Amino acid sequence: MEIKSYKQYVGIDQDINGGMTDTGKIIRDAWVFGIIPETETCQGWLAQGIEDLWIKVNAEWAKHGFLVNNLPPELRTKFYRIQEQAFARARAAGWDPEGDLSGEDKD
Repeated sequence: MEIKSYKQYVGIDQDINGGMTDTGKIIRDAWVFGIIPETETCQGWLAQGIEDLWIKVNAEWAKHGFLVNNLPPELRTKFYRIQEQAFARARAAGWDPEGDLSGEDKD
């Protein structure tokens, strides 16, 4: 009998680039919309759970035309607070947004 092993997400706090990944963005946006609490890192979640979260986040963004400026003031303020904190953590972890945008390999 073969037992399948499923890859589990490490958690936004343990993710590469300080959480500046597609999965990290889904989680941060889920925090903004109150889909999950800001204390939820999603550690141990399987891909299906992350995909389900993405579907919920996408539905919320659709209500606002996928634009931050269309968010109500309290959500817009929360969005910017969460993003600023995430950028600070990621930079402290060695994330370089300019290097990531240029496509340069740092190795």
